[in-house]
Amino acid sequence: MNLEDVARRARVSTATVSRVLNQLDGVRPATQARVLKAVDELGYTPDLNARHLAGGRTRSLGMIVSNLENPFFLDIFRSVEAQAQRHGHEVLVANTDYSAERLATSIAMMVGRRVAGLALVVSETVPSTLSRIASTLPTTVYDGGGHRLKHVTNIRANYRAGMQHIIEYLDAMGHRRMAFVGHHTSLGPLHDRRKAFLEVTRDLAPRVKVMTVADDDGLAGGQHAAQQILASGFKPTAIACVNDVMAIGVLRELRANGLTVPDDVSVTGFDNITLAEYAYPALTTADIPRHEIGRLIVESLIPNRERGRRRGGEIVIQPELIVRGSTAPRVVAARASTARARRKHRST
Repeated sequence: MNLEDVARRARVSTATVSRVLNQLDGVRPATQARVLKAVDELGYTPDLNARHLAGGRTRSLGMIVSNLENPFFLDIFRSVEAQAQRHGHEVLVANTDYSAERLATSIAMMVGRRVAGLALVVSETVPSTLSRIASTLPTTVYDGGGHRLKHVTNIRANYRAGMQHIIEYLDAMGHRRMAFVGHHTSLGPLHDRRKAFLEVTRDLAPRVKVMTVADDDGLAGGQHAAQQILASGFKPTAIACVNDVMAIGVLRELRANGLTVPDDVSVTGFDNITLAEYAYPALTTADIPRHEIGRLIVESLIPNRERGRRRGGEIVIQPELIVRGSTAPRVVAARASTARARRKHRST
């Protein structure tokens, strides 16, 4: 099976196939989809290193992530890279921007590079072809849209437990109007956090009222989501965010509208990235141990003389609630807000 076979099946030139597999611009989406379909149907994996490898594997690991701009993914990459280097391996990384098509081409690229192992740290659903690849290539998936495959080591966080810790904590502090800020809510692990928020608050009904919004993953997305909440007329006393990055964007928008955190609104994040501790105020969040995830990934991809290599099965990580200054009991916060308003009134 070679490049020409794929080109004939997709009815395109070999140059177009090459552009798609190398994720270069200038290929129409419909053409790209046709090429990827041909790659899938033919089971083609490009041998990008054939001239140098003569059929062997490199001392490289491949890692594919959903969004390298989010420090959560960057932290996992840094952990994987540091521990892989101790074993004499380098790490090749690709970014999908939550695109299933880019995930498919990135997998093909990594296989073509003859990586010694492949880690997918993605929220998208992994393609079915990964099952065939994983039978010969050590593969580990973190999140992976909830898809479970034979021969693949699956690592996931118990997002429901983490969100339950947050909501029950907010409820115990007297918050009765809560909003949820998410992104890409149709994707498995991101949908899980939103679903957990709705299920836990439903158990607290009717005393707790809720709303949900979604925007892009990032600081600007959090800011835009907060704008949606403020424009809606719904006045939450607490906003729970799908991750810390969006929560920091929410903090900025609340300040821009003259609201104080946590006096007027409590805000929570999720993941416990380093920025969460340095935000103002520091974020209450659920800790997902990225260093531990990186360690587990490397252990599953690189064999150890004593323990061998972890192959298949599922590893579940339990999030831990981290309480910081962005949340406060509703009664205390309300008093502080009233006192602040009175001081402002006297000064005028």
